[in-house]
Amino acid sequence: MTAILTPAMLAFREDGTPFSPVYGDIYHSASGALAQAHSVFLQGNELPERWRERRVFTVLETGFGIGVNFLTTWQAWRDDASRCERLHFVSVEKHPFNRDDLRIALSAVVANTSLTERAHELADAWPMLVPGVHRLEFDGGLVTLTLVFGDATDALPKLWLRADAFYLDGFAPAKNHDLWSPAVFKALARVAGENATFATWSSAGEVKRALEASGFEYRKIAGFGSKRAMLVGRFAPRWRVRRYEPPLPVAPRERHAIVVGAGMAGCALVERLAARGWRVTLIERHAEPACEASGNPAGVFHPMISRDDSSASRITRAAFLYALRRWKALEAAGHELTRTRKGLLQLATDDESRAVAAALESFGYPDEYAFAVSRERAEEIAGIALAQGGWFYPMAGAISPALLCRAQCAAAGAQLDARFGVSVAHIERAGDEWRAFDDHGALIAGAPVMIFANAHDATRAASLDYAPTRIVRGQLTIVAHSPLANLHVPVIGDGYAVPLPDSVTLTGATYELDDPDNTLRPAGHAENLQRVAQMLPDLDAARDASHADDCTGRVAFRCVTSDRLPMIGQLGDESAARRDAQQLSGAWPLDLPRIEGLYGAFAYGSRGLVWAALGAELIASQLEGEPLPLERELAEHVDPARFLQRTLRQRSL
Repeated sequence: MTAILTPAMLAFREDGTPFSPVYGDIYHSASGALAQAHSVFLQGNELPERWRERRVFTVLETGFGIGVNFLTTWQAWRDDASRCERLHFVSVEKHPFNRDDLRIALSAVVANTSLTERAHELADAWPMLVPGVHRLEFDGGLVTLTLVFGDATDALPKLWLRADAFYLDGFAPAKNHDLWSPAVFKALARVAGENATFATWSSAGEVKRALEASGFEYRKIAGFGSKRAMLVGRFAPRWRVRRYEPPLPVAPRERHAIVVGAGMAGCALVERLAARGWRVTLIERHAEPACEASGNPAGVFHPMISRDDSSASRITRAAFLYALRRWKALEAAGHELTRTRKGLLQLATDDESRAVAAALESFGYPDEYAFAVSRERAEEIAGIALAQGGWFYPMAGAISPALLCRAQCAAAGAQLDARFGVSVAHIERAGDEWRAFDDHGALIAGAPVMIFANAHDATRAASLDYAPTRIVRGQLTIVAHSPLANLHVPVIGDGYAVPLPDSVTLTGATYELDDPDNTLRPAGHAENLQRVAQMLPDLDAARDASHADDCTGRVAFRCVTSDRLPMIGQLGDESAARRDAQQLSGAWPLDLPRIEGLYGAFAYGSRGLVWAALGAELIASQLEGEPLPLERELAEHVDPARFLQRTLRQRSL
């Protein structure tokens, strides 16, 4: 179970310096927060000089605090005409402030300074206080803040990035020993780039010893303010301190990718790659985007909560919050999205969900994320009678997938070359590029990188033998003149009901494995109505008037894997794995052979709306050698090569 996140307690000393009652220490030097950030962390890491003319520069910080180091670094980047193209700032924080306290702390520290505007932007973007990785973007995505809420000793070993500079901050070693422990420095050494630098205001002996033991060289220089000395240095190990080298960017001759499939997965990839300057050729067999499952009138989006906070729950939580931020950015850029904004109810319809509802308060989630509701409170929210209570997601709801896909393609602008009405029959590697051919053997397009985002057809097109995907037929039912016309929010449980305009209710969906029939069936409508009626008595009472034969609907097909997690990332090289099966029998994901330039983003099942944006960001980050937007272990849980790894370990390849 993931540890409960405990917010920071805000207090101030008599001189106005922010102070932590928990650790009995101050958040910055009494000599000035901004001056300390410049003197210790920027100058100590030779910034801004070291990031100049770089494409990507990554800073990793221990202890975000109130964010002054980030704000100062961001402002220095803005002020530097020779700055790197993209700045990544990754920071771990065990006790983050809530948004209101962060505003108060920042207003006390950076009021009437050059950082005031940046501080407002940070507070406005501040994420919900739930554990895990939160990726925030500023200055049109050129500055990325990746916040990791959790204990550094647990969180740092799970990150995957190549750090160029380390800001070793946090409360004093005597006050917070864990943050300066050998385990933390060992984790930093795993992700240190070549000649990565570090700076810290501390010169304690235990810090020096931990640095040396992890492969860092240090030197003592004059400290800031009342501190007589501080430490700076670089990563220069005299022996091997890690099994794997941290990630480097893919280095194609041109930043051009082919994306196959223009549904939710493919269109999210288009937007995320184009935002990084990639040229994208989008190939879609239909005449326009969002024609299959992405063409449903509406789809629900919400997190997933489990009693053990499973990998699926953690991935879905990170993806849900990231999707909300991406959609907000699209809307701010003027793109139209049709979505509900009053929340979503999940009813406790079985023993497991009832247990989750009963335990929800103990998980420590903020109310803006989720909270348990009685049947009476749920009915107040829904506006209609309900069979039971459950829990409420204030930020969840329903959205038009088709409008979302179109907005993502529009956001790509001139970076997108869309080819509609074309099917990929086969692919070939020619030199340093992948080429896609149609049914007649004609070349459609070529590029150094190809990404399959075309659901179940991806396994055929990519010739994947060890990818256990299956199709699931899903039939939706649309009820006109609905007895649920007063429903205020989407309701899910054993089925779902979504309010649409003009007194229409969308219900669904059937779940029929390996059924390729795309015709509407009265039996499917009857099944949908029956399951929803068990949750919503108003529909049950009026069901005789809602004959299944009179309903309209839609059939779409989802792609799922045997473990119900998506396939996101670089594809494994099955031919090479067969050849070296004996040596790879104990392989970890980073040991597996990969197919150069070939990636997948598919098998999203019924969670495409939630997973697509984070999946696209994950692949874009892998291509660019950027910090991953979620923990490495979670990226491995969605790695397309995970089934190949399992086959190798079972020695059945």
